[in-house]
Amino acid sequence: MNNKKVISNILFVAFQVILLITAVASTVTKEWKNLFLSILSIISISIPFAITYLAKKRKIDLPRSFQVVVMAFIFSAQYFGEIGRLYTKFWWWDLLLHFVSGFYMVIIALYLIKGIYRHKQGSSKERFIFFNTIFAFSFSIALGTLWELFEFVGDYLFKSNMVKGGLIDTATDLLVKVLGAFIASILYHSGKLKK
Repeated sequence: MNNKKVISNILFVAFQVILLITAVASTVTKEWKNLFLSILSIISISIPFAITYLAKKRKIDLPRSFQVVVMAFIFSAQYFGEIGRLYTKFWWWDLLLHFVSGFYMVIIALYLIKGIYRHKQGSSKERFIFFNTIFAFSFSIALGTLWELFEFVGDYLFKSNMVKGGLIDTATDLLVKVLGAFIASILYHSGKLKK
């Protein structure tokens, strides 16, 4: 078993234990919103493992850090952000997570490209890298836009409060994601970001 697998398994167990304790405590104190968020997080923490399993079956490359990064992201958003109220304590917490997601989605896109598009003899290396950069940047922005639509639909249908500042919140989130994606794309294009 490689180190990344060991780390992801340890994190999975640690996060699940923390979330189960929080769920029990929330039930005792009748904090139903935190109970719901804990249950949602318990389920969400499993998603990276399902994605990795499906990717392996279909021979799709993902970064070795995929499970660790996605679990840490979900835990940071749900547990620290919502349950721990870091979204309200630190104005920059939401922006940090959007920046990280924009950056990391570029890395995921580059791995996906690796399994689909190969550098051919007839095209130059510069053209190949340029295509990869444009695709990865666009992929990151597309996923960020879909997330903002998810927040809007959630607020509209379920009367949640994900889009706390309305248009300003959505636009700021998208700008920060674009910045993260742009920096990752520039680093890749210049050869400083290794997959």
